[in-house]
Amino acid sequence: MGLMSKLLGGDSHSSDDYVELDSNELDTGATEAALEIKFASISEQTDVIDIKDAVYDGDIVVADVTRHSTTDRTMEHISDELRQVAEEVGGDIVQKDDDQIIVSPGGVAISRSKIGGR
Repeated sequence: MGLMSKLLGGDSHSSDDYVELDSNELDTGATEAALEIKFASISEQTDVIDIKDAVYDGDIVVADVTRHSTTDRTMEHISDELRQVAEEVGGDIVQKDDDQIIVSPGGVAISRSKIGGR
């Protein structure tokens, strides 16, 4: 199951259900956003530095950790570092399944339940 299907809640959607949007055509007014949601991939422990910087800057990070097992010793160190960052900034951290870690800055809580209760 791919990242998008996990984010969108399973395999009930096909790629035909979506239209690719050119961000240059959108006028969302979000150019002065207070925070951003950033996506990262963690393949080695040094990738954590950029994630920490983003969270310290007030952004939410969704990190793909599929290259690591949840029992992997490196993954334990990565989780500990990210947990410490979330604690330092008064933010939140959750692991979604075995392939994503979401870290938020202070003032942003991450819900542990799905919308609609499915």
